[in-house]
Amino acid sequence: MSFPDYRPQRQALLVSVFIVASCGLAYELVAGALSSYLLGDSVTQFSTVIGTYLFAMGIGSWLSKYIERDLVLRFIQLELLVGLIGGFTPAGLFSVFALEAAPFRVMLYAAVLAVGTLVGIEIPLVMRILKRDLSLRDLVSQVLTVDYLGALAVSIAFPLILAPQLGLVRTGLLFGLLNAAVALWAVWVFREQLPRARLVLVQCGLVLALLAGGFGFAGRFTEWAEQQMYQDQILYTRSTPYQRIVLTRWKDDLRLFLNNNLQFSSVDEYRYHEALVHPGLSSLPWAKRVLVLGGGDGLAVREVLKYPQIEHVTLVDLDPGMTELFRDAPALRKLNGDALHSPKVRVINADAGRWLEDARDTFDFVIVDFPDPSNFAVGKLYTTAFYRLLARHVSPQGRIVVQATSPFYARKAFWTVVSSLEAAGLQTAPYHALVPSFGEWGYILAGRTGYVPPETLVVPTRFLTARGLPALFEFPADMARVDAPPNHLNTQNLVRTFEEEWRRAIR
Repeated sequence: MSFPDYRPQRQALLVSVFIVASCGLAYELVAGALSSYLLGDSVTQFSTVIGTYLFAMGIGSWLSKYIERDLVLRFIQLELLVGLIGGFTPAGLFSVFALEAAPFRVMLYAAVLAVGTLVGIEIPLVMRILKRDLSLRDLVSQVLTVDYLGALAVSIAFPLILAPQLGLVRTGLLFGLLNAAVALWAVWVFREQLPRARLVLVQCGLVLALLAGGFGFAGRFTEWAEQQMYQDQILYTRSTPYQRIVLTRWKDDLRLFLNNNLQFSSVDEYRYHEALVHPGLSSLPWAKRVLVLGGGDGLAVREVLKYPQIEHVTLVDLDPGMTELFRDAPALRKLNGDALHSPKVRVINADAGRWLEDARDTFDFVIVDFPDPSNFAVGKLYTTAFYRLLARHVSPQGRIVVQATSPFYARKAFWTVVSSLEAAGLQTAPYHALVPSFGEWGYILAGRTGYVPPETLVVPTRFLTARGLPALFEFPADMARVDAPPNHLNTQNLVRTFEEEWRRAIR
C-alpha cells in the first residue's frame, strides 16, 4: 500500500501510537489494581499480571507477522477488539468475583493474556504501515518515543486521577472508548484507501455505543457488583489513591471493609479496641502524650480519651478519605464518640514511616493499629527497621502496643511480629482476646522495661476487667509460641507467612 501524501497519515498514526500505548498500560494497571483489591498482596498481583501481560505482548508481536494484507483495516479492527475486551474486562472480573461464576484467577489471567496479545500486535502493525514513509532508524525512534510517552502519561494519571475519581470499571471503559476513537479516526484518515469504509464505520459506531453505554451505567453496575459481594446494605463506597472503602449496615451493625477485608463490626469493635488500648495505657497512669498510627476510624482514640490525664493525641493515618469519613459522617461520629473533633487530637495524613523519620516528638504510649500485613506496602510497617525507628519516639518508661493478627489462624505470623519487636531491642508481652467478628485476636505490648498488668482499670469498659487481664497473656497449646524469624525489610517473610496461613484458614 502506498499513499500520495504520507504526512497526514504518519502524524495520525504517531498520535494513535501515543493513545494505544496509554490504553495498553491502563488495562495492565487496572487488572493489577483489581486483583490487588480483591485478592490482596499487591506486589504478587502486580508482578504476575505484568509478567503475564508482557509475555502475551510477545506472543502478539510474533503473531503480527501473519497479517499480510489490508494492514490499515486490520489495525482498525484490532483497535475495536482491544477496546471491547479491555474496556469491559474490569466489569467482567467484578461480576465473576461477586457471583463466583467461575474461578477468578483463571478469568483474570485469561483476560490479561487476551488483551496483552492484541496489544502486542498493534505496534508492529503500525510500524509496518509507517515503514514505507520512514527509514528504519527514524521509524523505530519515533514509534518507540511516542509509545513510551503514552505509557508515562497514563502511569502518572492512573493513581492520581483515574482510579480515585473514576474507579476501575469506568477507567477500563474510558480507555476502551479511546481505542475505539482511534479506530474511528483511522477510518477518516485512511478513507480513500480503505475497502468497505462504510461497513467499518458502522462497526466503529456499534463499539463506541456499547462502550459509552457501559460507561454511563458503570456506577449502577459497581453498586450491584459490590452488593453481591457484601451481604448487608451498602451505605458508602469510595476509591481513594490508597484503598477501596466500603461501609455496610445490617440492622444496627455498621461494618467497615478496606479492599474487601473486614476492619470492624460495630457490634463487637469495643472488644477489639478495649483490648488494644487499656492493658497498656492503664499501666501508665503518668502518660500524657499518645501516638496512634493507623486507626483512622478514631475508635482507638475514643478509648484513649477516656483517660483524663491525656493531654495530647497525635493520629497519623495515610488516607485522608478515612479520617474525613469518620470525622464527618454522623453515624460514625457517634460510634467513635466524636473523637476526631476533640481539641486534644491532631490528625495527620501521612505515611507513618516517613512521618516518624521527620518527627522529633516523643510519646508515652504508642498504638500501632495498621491493617494486617497482607502486602509488602503494609508489611514494611511490621519490620525490625520500622520498630527501631518507632522506639526512638517512645519515652524511656513508655510503651508500644501492636495489633498483630490472629495467633490462632495465623500463628507463625503473630509470633513473627513478636520476634521482630524483640530483634529491635524491645521487651514484649504478647496477649490475645476474643473478638467474635474475627475470632481470637493477637496484640503485643513492647517497651524497654518489663510489663506487669495493672491491678485496676481506672476507666469504664464493656469487655475488659482487671481481674481478667492476666488471663489474656496466657496462650493455650494451639496458640503457643513457635519458632518464627524476625521480619526484615529486605525479605519481608511475614507477608508470605501471613498469606499462606490465612489462605489455609479460609479454605
